[in-house]
Amino acid sequence: MKATIKNLSNETVGEIELSEAVFGLPVRTDILARMVNWQLAKRRSGNHKTKTISEIRGTTKKPYGQKGTGRARQGSIRNAQFRGGATIFGPVVRSHEHDLTKKVRKLALKTALSSKAAEGKLVVLDAAAAASHKTKDLAALLSALGLTSALFIDGSNLDENFAKASRNIPLIDVLPEQGANVYDILRRDTLVLTRNAVEQLEARLK
Repeated sequence: MKATIKNLSNETVGEIELSEAVFGLPVRTDILARMVNWQLAKRRSGNHKTKTISEIRGTTKKPYGQKGTGRARQGSIRNAQFRGGATIFGPVVRSHEHDLTKKVRKLALKTALSSKAAEGKLVVLDAAAAASHKTKDLAALLSALGLTSALFIDGSNLDENFAKASRNIPLIDVLPEQGANVYDILRRDTLVLTRNAVEQLEARLK
């Protein structure tokens, strides 16, 4: 599969051969859904917590006698039916992580890359490097390229000016190759890979 290489000035500067094993797989939404669920579950803090009866502050004394009052029997004012009492079956601090095999995670990343290629929303850049760290200058270049929602993936080392200039542009994300992930690829409309990123991703995923 061939793709044209562009520069930030929207000029064609060459062609690159994309590996079918990485960018030409059939799109499987079930694999993508499993991977996104795994990523979002892994990032949850899981620190929500309600108090059980043993954690509620209050006396342990029986509020009134068992018999003779005409009211329902009660053993503690810390029970759930009282104001300020315990919560029954409430959330507790826990991890929401679940397992997903390495083989499935690797397939999901290749499938996400293939889905962008199949939709025609994959752009290959010669390099993601900016002459200035000014957001205004980079925003003008991206506007000329027609990019309003995009994820840029560069090689191992990001260009400092490009990374700084892109920070304040809405819906534009920049990641190094080792940070490429399914969720970020799918949440942006266009995937922009540099020539270095393509080479490194193919070496990693083949």
